[in-house]
Amino acid sequence: MLSDTQGALSPARSDDNNPFFEGCGREGPIRCIFFSEFHPTAGPKISCQVPEDYISKEVFDAVSVYIIPKQQLQRSILTVNVLGHKITGFPINIPNKKYARNAFYFNLCFVCDAWARTVQYEGVVKKLAEYLMMMELESNFLSNELQLAPENCKLPSILQQILFDLNSKKSCTITEGTTNMHLKVVKVASDPPAILDHQVPIFTVNVQNFTKEMWDLTTQQVLPFINGFNHVAKIAAEADVESNLVKACVQNLVYYGVVQLIPIFQYSNVYCTTPALQKLSDDAHSQEECLKYVARSESNLPALRDVFNMYCNMTHGTTLKDLCLRLNPYTLKIDEQKLVQYGLLQGYIRRINKIPVHSGNTHGSEPPTAMTLQQHLNGVNSYDEICCLSGLSAAQLDQIVDSDPTVFIIWK
Repeated sequence: MLSDTQGALSPARSDDNNPFFEGCGREGPIRCIFFSEFHPTAGPKISCQVPEDYISKEVFDAVSVYIIPKQQLQRSILTVNVLGHKITGFPINIPNKKYARNAFYFNLCFVCDAWARTVQYEGVVKKLAEYLMMMELESNFLSNELQLAPENCKLPSILQQILFDLNSKKSCTITEGTTNMHLKVVKVASDPPAILDHQVPIFTVNVQNFTKEMWDLTTQQVLPFINGFNHVAKIAAEADVESNLVKACVQNLVYYGVVQLIPIFQYSNVYCTTPALQKLSDDAHSQEECLKYVARSESNLPALRDVFNMYCNMTHGTTLKDLCLRLNPYTLKIDEQKLVQYGLLQGYIRRINKIPVHSGNTHGSEPPTAMTLQQHLNGVNSYDEICCLSGLSAAQLDQIVDSDPTVFIIWK
């Protein structure tokens, strides 16, 4: 894929051999910007585009009904995918008897590759269209431009500046007469996943950098109980806030990158390393950050070798309790709870979930408690989820599972 700057200078059309696909989530550069109008005799047409002839008549005719749409779709963000192009516009209708057909219809559209994510451009397209509408209402800028000879038009140079600046700098300032307009492409994050009772929020930024006035009242009430160990259900109970409100609050914090979700910490947990651990052996900055985070004392850091060794010994079949008894992190100046937190946050390790499954066979001697839990022993719910749903501790659930021959364990 071309870089953003290259895309502005030498647009490339979509190719059947392109490895990207619609919905892949990758962002791409703006390939073309065009201005379209409804001509009183010719109908919908492209009056100006940069680069020239990027959008062919065949492509435009295929989507013209969405470029200059019916009244019901006016002043709405419309994105269409056609013949290898994704076109985003914000059609506008200015009613006035001075225009032919008593109205002026236009649309300024951004064109990207068919596979590219374009939601980040929607706000820019809308703002730009409304800016042009204001210019038309104040000074007939657009209708005058369309009557000029091509060499005297300002619109092509304006569109060229927007195309180049947004692709290379993600921002652009347009000056026309005494009016300035600032455009900026803002990255739009994906919707955060649903928050579950057993998930543990942990701060990924220094919360001290935020003032109290920056948070809503629910968030102010919840924040003191987010410590990297309390799960959502426990936070709701301790903060005396309804569970769904806490989930909405945490989901909002996840969206803005303030917190990240990790599993509940327990010494019975099993973890294993991931390929990302290689970074800890190669990157000096990561090593320094890791040692400061996992140390029991800021003034007495552990040895990198000991930290790396503890991570490497996290494997299937070994609980954290077993690992601590064998390596004794206290004598190594390592806080095992922070070690696990940091490993999860950086992706160096992952939790191996313990999932009980009821076989479906029933026995007369089956414990009554196990009978009540059968709906949760479905091969989907982990120990953490079942404990939150039932109010049982992991040790109590272990006793129930161990005493029931119809329940077996999946580690995943």
